[in-house]
Amino acid sequence: MHRTSRVPGIPRRRRRTWAGALAAVLAASGLALTGAGQASAADVNNAKNAGFESGLTNWTCSANSGTTVSSPVRTGSSALKATPAGQDNARCVQTVAVKPNSTYTLSAWVRGGYAYLGASGTGTTDVSTWTPDTTDWKQLTTTFTTGASTTSVTLYTHGWYGQAAYYADDVSVYGPDGGGGGDQPPTIPSAPAGVTVSGSTSSSVSLAWNTVSGATGYNVYRSGTKVQAVTGTSATVTGLAASTSYTFQVTATNAAGESAKSATVTGTTTTNPGGGSALPKHAVTGYWQNFNNGATVQRLADVQSQYDIIAVAFADATTTPGAVTFNLDSAGLGGYTVDQFKADIKAKQAAGKKVVVSVGGERGTVSVNDAASATNFANSVHSLMQTYGFDGVDIDLENGLNATYMTQALRSLSTKAGPSLVLTMAPQTIDMQSTSNSYFQTALNVKDILTVVNMQYYNSGSMLGCDGKVYSQGSVDFLTALACIQLEGGLAPSQVGLGLPASTRGAGSGYVDPSVVNNALDCLTRGTNCGSFKPSRTYPDLRGAMTWSTNWDATAGNAWSNAVGPKVHGLP
Repeated sequence: MHRTSRVPGIPRRRRRTWAGALAAVLAASGLALTGAGQASAADVNNAKNAGFESGLTNWTCSANSGTTVSSPVRTGSSALKATPAGQDNARCVQTVAVKPNSTYTLSAWVRGGYAYLGASGTGTTDVSTWTPDTTDWKQLTTTFTTGASTTSVTLYTHGWYGQAAYYADDVSVYGPDGGGGGDQPPTIPSAPAGVTVSGSTSSSVSLAWNTVSGATGYNVYRSGTKVQAVTGTSATVTGLAASTSYTFQVTATNAAGESAKSATVTGTTTTNPGGGSALPKHAVTGYWQNFNNGATVQRLADVQSQYDIIAVAFADATTTPGAVTFNLDSAGLGGYTVDQFKADIKAKQAAGKKVVVSVGGERGTVSVNDAASATNFANSVHSLMQTYGFDGVDIDLENGLNATYMTQALRSLSTKAGPSLVLTMAPQTIDMQSTSNSYFQTALNVKDILTVVNMQYYNSGSMLGCDGKVYSQGSVDFLTALACIQLEGGLAPSQVGLGLPASTRGAGSGYVDPSVVNNALDCLTRGTNCGSFKPSRTYPDLRGAMTWSTNWDATAGNAWSNAVGPKVHGLP
């Protein structure tokens, strides 16, 4: 969010232009994507430790560039992460036993930076294939034929010098058994048994089930819609309404596919703690300005009733690392007193609204980068909640975020505040392009206590959608294709909101008419009013929308909230 408008730089767009030129050069050099051959029924996977479940066993990576990680993974619990350097392309290799005069299909799933897959020493024509950086898993596939005396080949992956790390998973060299004892494909697991409701709060239901042999992960479904993917035998589904019954099923997954759904169980959320009102299923968030920058000066009592969550912008950094405080701008707000402010918070809460304190903004300099600052952050935010009556905190750090220690801070705050904590985030578009980004990692790390992520779809220029295509800011496709990254990247639909400026003066760029916001909401929840991009499925539990700010909305006669508010509250 921004106290003043600004025009963002365009380094990512320049990088895309360079990437396109590099792609053309590589394609001209014979490294274009190669079509896949079909494996026969008798073929086996001759690669060993193909899913990196045993670390780097059977693999060797140049310059110690490779390691295994638990996230992101495509299947199982591990994947390869290899990081190129200026003089090293992070090449990871394995020698695979093959039969002479035989055809093999080489395949791997990759994501992240530039990623290459190939085979050398084939005895005929060595092959390779590649892809530019991608935010989601993408399969690379090519085929090769061995020579008359070839009994082994070297398969490899690598990145590009000085570029971002790449990830690889589920490597395969399918063809006649070379006798080396490679990994064999699993069978589809059976449906989970023993699914039970292990607990509930006013906004969540916890589930547990028995381990399924051969499963590497599990999917959780609510009312027939997938809402979560986990690797263990328990899950907590959040973002639910209080005093409401929900049905759940679980499936087991591995590289072979997904099982049938388990028996259905019903979980019922409790009443809201303290007798207060719970958030509605679909909510509108608005930022309230604790300063005067030319927008309508408001007291909290003046904020339009369409807003369900009001984020007070902003908390201020202190001289103590990680700690924040709040200073009401009484002079700038026409003599608004602290006592009046506190009373207005209580009145909004009595009307069923939530009021949180926002940390960050364009000029926010709060830094949580070690254990001590994480503790200071949690303690100071909790103190503000007790002093002013805030329901929680909004994370709007636009100048860097450490996923490890911000996660620690938020979990500590949750322990102090209890299950009624409202936790929201407002990352910039660039922060949610990939699950490897710190903001996205933090959101996934605290998914069980997270209320909503209202990404800012403005001040960003063009960005990649979940289909790998570039979309221009200010279109319905920009909203839906970028929301899809979060929706398919691990966040529950109830934890995703669309953040837009309330007027042309609310941001440097990216304002769209409220009708465009409403079309995007229809597209994501109902599959209607889409642009050229249409999601592969609908997300009827989408949380809603956010705007910067209630003040700029008021300046424009509340046109944004009067149009978007009823649309959000009328979603399925």
